[in-house]
Formats: sequence, structure tokens, C-alpha cells
Amino acid sequence: MQTQVVIIGGGPSGLLLAQLLHVQGIEAVVLERKTRDYVLGRIRAGVLERGLVALLAEAQVETRIATQGFPHDGTVISYDDQHFRINFTDHTDHPVMVYGQTEVTRDLYDAREKTGGTTFFNVEDVQIHNADLEGTTRPRVTFTSDGTDHEITCDYIAGCDGFHGVSRQSIPQEKRSEYEKVYPFGWLGILSETPPVHHELIYANSPHGFALCSMRNDHLSRYYVQCPTDDNVADWSDDRFWNELRRRIPPEFAAKLQTGPSIEKSIAPLRSFVVEPMQYGRLFLCGDAAHIVPPTGAKGLNTAASDVHYLYRALTAHYRENDSAKLATYSATALSRVWKAERFSWWMTSTLHRFPQMSTFDLRMQRAELEFLRSNTAAQAALAQNYVGLPY
Repeated sequence: MQTQVVIIGGGPSGLLLAQLLHVQGIEAVVLERKTRDYVLGRIRAGVLERGLVALLAEAQVETRIATQGFPHDGTVISYDDQHFRINFTDHTDHPVMVYGQTEVTRDLYDAREKTGGTTFFNVEDVQIHNADLEGTTRPRVTFTSDGTDHEITCDYIAGCDGFHGVSRQSIPQEKRSEYEKVYPFGWLGILSETPPVHHELIYANSPHGFALCSMRNDHLSRYYVQCPTDDNVADWSDDRFWNELRRRIPPEFAAKLQTGPSIEKSIAPLRSFVVEPMQYGRLFLCGDAAHIVPPTGAKGLNTAASDVHYLYRALTAHYRENDSAKLATYSATALSRVWKAERFSWWMTSTLHRFPQMSTFDLRMQRAELEFLRSNTAAQAALAQNYVGLPY
């Protein structure tokens, strides 16, 4: 089998790239390790930057954002029992869109089915061959799907297969540098069929640890509390979770919190990670295959989307204009924005969480940072610009 681009990974970044390439008449085959239902069953965040919303429109994806998305003009930040609001539109003229990542992925799968593009599911034993060879030798990808062996010859490979995927591991260790910070806590998150406690997100720094109040829609809420990384989900009853959330958010919101049975509960570790470079010959990394951010700044999917933007533009210039300059500089271009997203996510995480063994000085510095943010217009503008999304 032959194609122009093989995309390893059928999550939102791989699907978005495939759809953007289709609009430009560039053929792509998508390989996904799991089934479509499995991918759509994963619970993920749902804050979309303006750039991602624009990319979905450019990809001609029929979304339900207009009817089911929630534009947010700001966010609430609290510390102790105090809280203040940062207005995104005042500082950037743009909101963010709250629309579940699962719904984005569903919209992208529906769009791909309409194009008739080839997608393999239940893919195993993926191997990348000849990605680093110059000249006329084309890369190959071999794999099995539902027990059948396959081989695809292509021009380029996009590795959109996440942190544990084969793409990054296919770059020899001596050819890549990895930068990592593992945080000493995780997020315990629940999904509940209850109205959100507030119409915008609440980020809370409390003496008991971080908390986040988020939502999927008017009747589906997503809440998180900071917890030790070695905690067991089974030890967190719903009652224990709700009580802990109440004491971490300001009394004004705690009094309005509506509780109910959780329909999903999990603990996610927090990590910052970047690999350099993000390309190796004709293999290009996108999203979690190349970088991970802690979820505090809502940058995971959004930073993957910026990678897709740069790679899609580079491939389009190559195929339609015979110009490969953007392909050659893809890694440097993508990493410039990636590190800015890493910085913002690190800053949000450092400012809002309680770290083990924080000294009294550390606590006073954290409070001073929050009070400066509360009182300084320029600091609020910087947060708003990063949260809404830096330009591509």
C-alpha cells in the first residue's frame, strides 16, 4: 500500500491533521492502536484555544461547538477565602471555548468517515523504517491490524501517538534530548451529572491543596482536587471527595455546590516533558509524542493543535508549492511555541498548588504572587493572553 502521509495515532491531533490534509488534496492513512469506541471513551479536558477552534473550521469539520460549546470570557482564581476574576476578552478580545475533547474527537471521526479516508484500528507492532534516509528511498511503516500484516510506503510520517507511542522511540537516543519535571502530586478528578457550581472555571489555591471546578455542559460537571501521587482511587469515596472540594473553594461557591454520584473517577499524575528535536528525517512528532504539560493551564490538546498547524502548513507548502523550507524548520518553529506553553503551565502549577515541604517563606512568596496577579493589570493581561492562546 502507498500513500503520501502516514499518521500514527487516531486521537484528536492525528485526526485533525488528516482532515486538514484532506482539504488540501493530500492523502493520509491513520493508524490507531485502539478502537474508535475506546478512543471516544477517554475522559479529557475541554478548554479550546481560539487557534484550535479556527483550525477545526479550516479543516471543514462540522462541530457542535455553536450549539453545545460554552464561550468563557474569563476565569475565577481564589486563595484562602478570597477570589477574583480575570477577564479574557478585556485583555485579548477573545474568549476560550469549553467543549469536551471527547466531542472534538467525535466530530473529527465523523468528518473522516465522510471523506472515506483510510483508518486502521486495533493496530499493533508498529515499526518505522527508513525515516532517516535521504534520496529516493521512501519511508515504510509496518504493522498488524486485527491479526493481518500490513506495510505502507509513504513520503512522510506524523507521529501523533502520545507519550508511550512508538514514534518518539523510533528516534535514536543519541539523536534526541529529553527534558522532564515530575510533580510530587496528582489530580483526582470526577465527572458528575450535576450543574456546575459556577458558569466559569474556578482555580483554587487553599491550605489544603489545589482544586479546580470545571464543566462539560449545564448538567455535567468536572471537578479536581490535588492529591498525593500514591493515593488509590478506591480510598476516595464520593462523600470524601465532595467534602474535600468544599473546604478548598471559597465559602460563597461551597455553599452552592450540588453533589451527586460520580460517573467517572481517576487520578492523573502531573508532568512537564519536552523532546528535542521534534523531527527525524521524514518523521515528525506532534502533541504528547513530543511534549506533555501539567493540565493546570489547559494547554495539552491546544499545544498539540499548534504542532498540527505548523506541520499541516509545511506539508501543504511542500506538495502544492514544491517548497520544503517549512518542513526543514518544523521542529524549531513548533518548539518555540511549545516552550512558551510549558512555561505558562509550569507557572500556573507552581502558583496554585501546595508542594511538599514548602517553607513559610515559600508560602508567603506564593501568596505575594497571587496578590500581585489580583492587583496588577499587566499580570492579568499576560495570563489572559497565554490562556486564550498565543498566536501561531
